[in-house]
Amino acid sequence: MQAIQDSYPDNVAHCYGCGSQNAHGHRIRTFQEGEETVTRFTPEAYHTAIPGFVYGGLLASLIDCHGTATAAAARYRAEGREIGSAPVLRFVTASLSVSFLKPTPLGGELEIRGRVKELRGRKVIVEASVFADGVETVRGEVVAAEMPASFGN
Repeated sequence: MQAIQDSYPDNVAHCYGCGSQNAHGHRIRTFQEGEETVTRFTPEAYHTAIPGFVYGGLLASLIDCHGTATAAAARYRAEGREIGSAPVLRFVTASLSVSFLKPTPLGGELEIRGRVKELRGRKVIVEASVFADGVETVRGEVVAAEMPASFGN
């Protein structure tokens, strides 16, 4: 199955969180599942905040990149197009809000789920949550804006 990020052109696929062209990044991959999107990511031992728990900056970046991919998928869907069809849609973060509900344990796979709250022209508002062992530990909102054509040139 193709991830939403697989449709990003190489010249704009360098993001630390989701870029396939960034050898040192997280390279998250987001998939459409019905009305939601899902990303799975397993933090490494060096993603620690304090022993046994995931660093909050990593969690925020997962919400961020998952949100922009969800925004792209939503616009493709609203336009009745396949993900990755021309012209390719790519979104960037205009605003990010993250609430840490409880500590996120280190040592297992995390699941990030997103859903579109609002689609308004070139902006999409996405709600996303991080789950560890089925427990929601982080909740966020991303306001994503369609990337200008001049980016990446």
